[in-house]
Amino acid sequence: VVYEQEGVFIHSSCGKNDDQDSLIAGILRVIEKENEVVVDWRPLDETLDTSNILCAGKDSSSVVEWTQTPKEKCSRGADRPTSYEAEWDMVTTVSFKKKPHSNGDTTIHANGESKWSFLFSLTDLKSIKQNKEGMGWSYLVFCLKDDVKLPALHFHRGDSKLLIKCLEKHVVLNESPHDERVLLVKTQKSLSQSFENLFDEPSYGLLQKWKKDPYTVTMGRFSKVTNYIFDSFRSSDPSNQRRPPSEMADFLNDTIPGLKINQQEEPGFEVITRIDLGKQPEVSRREPVSVEEWAKNMDSEGRIVDVDYIKRLIFKGGLCHTLRKEAWKFLLGYFPWNSTKEERANLQKRKTDEYFRMKLQWKSVSEEQEKRNSRLRDYRSLIEKDVNRTDRTNKFYEGEDNPGLILLHDILMTYCMYDFDLGYVQGMSDLLSPVLYVMENEVDAFWCFVSYMDQMHQNFEEQMQGMKTQLIQLSTLLRLLDSGFCSYLESQDSGYLYFCFRWLLIRFKREFSFQDILRLWEVMWTELPCQNFHLLLCCAILESEKQQIMDKHYGFNEILKHINELSMKIDVEYILCKAEAISMQMMNCKELPQAVSEILGIENSSVTPDSDTGEDESAAELNCPTSLYQSISTPVIAANGTRDGAQQMSETQSLAPA
Repeated sequence: VVYEQEGVFIHSSCGKNDDQDSLIAGILRVIEKENEVVVDWRPLDETLDTSNILCAGKDSSSVVEWTQTPKEKCSRGADRPTSYEAEWDMVTTVSFKKKPHSNGDTTIHANGESKWSFLFSLTDLKSIKQNKEGMGWSYLVFCLKDDVKLPALHFHRGDSKLLIKCLEKHVVLNESPHDERVLLVKTQKSLSQSFENLFDEPSYGLLQKWKKDPYTVTMGRFSKVTNYIFDSFRSSDPSNQRRPPSEMADFLNDTIPGLKINQQEEPGFEVITRIDLGKQPEVSRREPVSVEEWAKNMDSEGRIVDVDYIKRLIFKGGLCHTLRKEAWKFLLGYFPWNSTKEERANLQKRKTDEYFRMKLQWKSVSEEQEKRNSRLRDYRSLIEKDVNRTDRTNKFYEGEDNPGLILLHDILMTYCMYDFDLGYVQGMSDLLSPVLYVMENEVDAFWCFVSYMDQMHQNFEEQMQGMKTQLIQLSTLLRLLDSGFCSYLESQDSGYLYFCFRWLLIRFKREFSFQDILRLWEVMWTELPCQNFHLLLCCAILESEKQQIMDKHYGFNEILKHINELSMKIDVEYILCKAEAISMQMMNCKELPQAVSEILGIENSSVTPDSDTGEDESAAELNCPTSLYQSISTPVIAANGTRDGAQQMSETQSLAPA
């Protein structure tokens, strides 16, 4: 809630009679909700009753009536009846019906009551008429885009100027040339369907939000920037020129202070010149690890016999879904690889007790205590918002009062007790969701999430050091892989690679389908074939898109738009093959720069393997078992993503423990 004002009245019988009871007192609010801003007014006696709301729908500017069924009313519960966020969340799940409405006339319901409540999205607002009564107070009339006029709001206890100032942070208001009392909402050019409702505020305001909170903006808006991003830099005077992209890039650079991608200008960095990496080798993938393969590599006490071998199998093919619940605990570090079945059972008992002690800490905080604990209050508010919009199309989380949503909420709240300094930052729910989906157990999911957050912690810290480092490292790798493409990106003011921010922040969670992300993450968790394999995945995606970006001469805005629209269109098996091929290509390079060696964790050696004989040596340089790149007898998935059941990879060496 970014604006709230009591004492805002509707004169229900204005122009009809002088009945004193015609003044309806209410509360006016402006609410930021996900990717839109809504204006809401409701009578004081209805602030706890959301059974009837007049609302300008997002999909059409027609006024519609929200009528809850008795079941829906009951499902709300009485525990948090004043939770405004919960009330608004319900709007997207109930059915709407068209409601005839004109010029603020009262709406009569079956029970004979007049209901004046309304809410609308700022995207549906056409104009605001301002006026003053003889008594001294001001009133406003909102007119929507289909020319529906809502009831006049009379500000008996305060000036309406504060509301106008609040709205101007989200929409551009210009005085009408025909009537100085009317403020017109500036109409922006239409956006494509995939970008509708994206910018309910001026772009400069969006970028200011990015500077203040890059995580929230990245998750919600920034990664979807289009040409529209420059509109905010134009004056209303068409004779003024828009700011150049270079000035825009300078603004973006200011958002992460200290980030300098062009390392050649930075003292202490190695200058990476053009190096011939040779041809990328052909890479194939195998079928997922089966239950039988997993069981064969476990001794009578339940101990993994050959950890390196199992990791190699997972890296090359992933896991069948049945195995994930057990194997992910090892991959994430919750279970030690050398532990027995009995040791793991004892560990789970201890961790269960520890989890519920922490959960009890926030569960036992009273409402009075929480009023004096702003950080906990903020954490809870943000978690509730994010949980309600995390993977809601997945059956595990869909629908209202879903137990999966409750567990998601409780685990994130408990994590705030585990790491109160970090608490909750937007994006963490995206990391937890697949883990909880696989574990189907609150305690196991929590401790696996803790282990995952140990890896990802720097991404969410206030100084963003983890994100700075990764963007610089990615630029270094990309420059070695294709210096020409890097130069092109720099020429289009895209050398900072901000369009990869979301990829890195939540490990591609919103770029691939839910099932594909399960595969991608388990492969990355093997930590093979090198450090920072996720950066090579970024390189693989960018290299795949290079030709289109350069051939079509994409500029700053088109690059951002194009990269964003790759979401859910990337072939995970193809990208894994390509990223692995890039890693082999770099490891076989005779003149690998020191900076790249350090990023990938490759030990520099005076003898660098030749591309045709260097597989074993390059694997050794990575401190990986040599058999990582040996062929494994199984049907494969080729680099083009197709399966060939007839093609068999020969087993050239024993896969016994090294």
